[in-house]
Formats: sequence, C-alpha cells, structure tokens
Amino acid sequence: MNLDELAQTTGEWLRGSGPESDIVVSSRVRLARNLADFPFISRTTEADRAAIEKILHGRLQEMQDSGRAPADLIYVDVGDLPELDRQFLVERQLISREHAESEGARAVAIDRAEQFSVMINEEDHLRIQVMHSGLDLQSALEQASTIDDMIEEQVTYAFSDRLGYLTACPTNVGTGLRVSVMLHLPALVITRQIEKVFKSLQKINLAVRGLYGEGSQATGDFYQISNQLTLGETEQELAKKVADVVPVLIEYERQARSFLVRESHETLHDRVSRAFGILRTAQTITSEETMHLLSSVRMGINLGLIGNDLKITTINKLLIHTQPAHLQKLAGMELDQTDRNVERAAYLRQHLDPDTKSGDPANN
Repeated sequence: MNLDELAQTTGEWLRGSGPESDIVVSSRVRLARNLADFPFISRTTEADRAAIEKILHGRLQEMQDSGRAPADLIYVDVGDLPELDRQFLVERQLISREHAESEGARAVAIDRAEQFSVMINEEDHLRIQVMHSGLDLQSALEQASTIDDMIEEQVTYAFSDRLGYLTACPTNVGTGLRVSVMLHLPALVITRQIEKVFKSLQKINLAVRGLYGEGSQATGDFYQISNQLTLGETEQELAKKVADVVPVLIEYERQARSFLVRESHETLHDRVSRAFGILRTAQTITSEETMHLLSSVRMGINLGLIGNDLKITTINKLLIHTQPAHLQKLAGMELDQTDRNVERAAYLRQHLDPDTKSGDPANN
C-alpha cells in the first residue's frame, strides 16, 4: 500500500466504536527510546542518522520476516517524501510535525490498520506510537509495550539503572511514556467551563494540547489530555493517572450537554442545524470553519438532533479528509488555498448531502 492508497482509507482510531467514543475520539500511547551506541539526535552527524535508520529498518524487517511484526507493515522514507506527503502523514497523526519538518535520514513504519506507527530519527532515535478508538488506554499501552519489547530484543537502548530510559528531552526521561486521550468537548466550550477544567488539569500535572499534540492549537473543540512527567512512576501508574481523570471530564461534558438540551434546546438545535446546513450546501469553505461546524454536527448526532442516519464514523473521517494535504491527495493534484476551499466544500456535499448530483466536482 502506498500513500495514495492510504488516503482512500480511514484509520482504526477514527472508526468511532471504542468505549465512550461519543466524547473520546482516541487513546494514544507513545514511547521514546534511543540506541545506546549513538548520541541523541541533536548531536548526531548525517552519518549517524543514516546508520540509526539503517539499523532500525533492518531490525523491523527481520521482525517482519520472522512473523513477529505484520507482514504488510508499510515502511516510508520520510526524508525522500515531497512536502505534501509529509503533511499528509502529519494530518493522519502517523508522524509529528517535527518529524515532517526536520532534515536528514528519517523514516516511519506504519501498520495497515494505522493502529501503530514507529518513527525513526524524530526527536529521539525511536518513537513507538499506538492509537486506539475511544477510551482504550490499557490495551493501547499493552500493544505499545509488546512492540517495544520486540524491538529491545534486537537492539540495546540507552538506559540508566537510576533514571530509566534516557531521552533527548529531560521531561521524557524515565519511562519515556506519553499517554494521551483526544476528547471532543463542545458543550464545555459553549457553557464557558473549559478554562476552569484546564486549570484543574494543570494542577495535577496533566497537559492540554490541540488536535496535533504539542505546539498545536485546539480546533473544533478537540483537545488532547496527556501526562507531563515520566520520571518516578511506572508506565502503569502514569497511564492510570490519565485514565482516572478522563471519566471525570466525560461526566462534565455530558452534564454540560444535558444542561444545553434542557435549558437552551432551541438555541442548541439551531446551532447544530445551521452547521449541518452550511456543510451540506457550501460552495467554498475553509479548513478552520469546517472543523468548527463538524464539531457542532458531531455533538448533534450524539444528542439525537440530526436524524438522517449520519454516523460518527463519517464525521471523524471528514475531520481528517478535509485537511489540506488529504484534499490534495484525494484530488490527485496540488491545489492553492482558493481551490482547496472549493474542493473541500464539494467533498463535504458528497458525503453529507444525499441529493448531490453525479455531476458534482467531488464525484468526478
């Protein structure tokens, strides 16, 4: 499978069928690791980076050949990709922005279901990422640990008996673990409770980030909640810390939604209906506006305010497929911003308006 084929599919983490998937979009576990025989990425030479990539590629290939890794694992040389393809992988959440924008030898291995990816030569030599649909942290952690153990049998990690796994950033030293949950919290935003919730999270050392993680802004009321510290606690303890607070956030959001339905039903229904109407009929629309409108529609589906058999899976897909690089991959050509806005509107009409004609540009 190449990236053009990947653009036609939807990853496992977007299927919308995991636990609490009305509010929790996905659960992600990421492990940072480094090889003992090489300096950290910030101090490597081009030859070092090439050697690291060759070693890890070889180990992953050996794991595939022995049946210990999926036979259909996709290995992508990120350094050789054009900018559009790198941005596509970022939008797909398969690599980080830093990985896309850095230089030198670097790669990513992706499983066909997009449930995990292994980044080589990102901030650390190796970053193992697992993403599951809904609130599913424990099984995501178990899968990440299994992949980590298999790779560790093939290479020697930089490890200290006193500190644990050694990483490029001091905040990752110890377990090297980042546990994050992507939440959809539109009602807390509408009722202006979101800042109070975030301040409470910061007091217990949990970070709040946007859709694309560190350094990104929240768009469309989607937020990632993750641990800030990795030292002094086990992987299970860190995962539990995040897992314990997420049900509280889910309950706050559900209470806010119930309040809106009870106290502002007509206003809420109007908000959802207007969003749905614009998405179904717009002839040109920006990425940012699309995210905000899809957020309202997603909430409306879960509250029973939209009754045309529209599925959460469809909305989750549209959240990603209407991003700039995805639109261009699906169109098979590079588009400027104006043309992307037109293409985005056509794509939305195709998926949301049952009366869209076959002559619609989105169907051609």
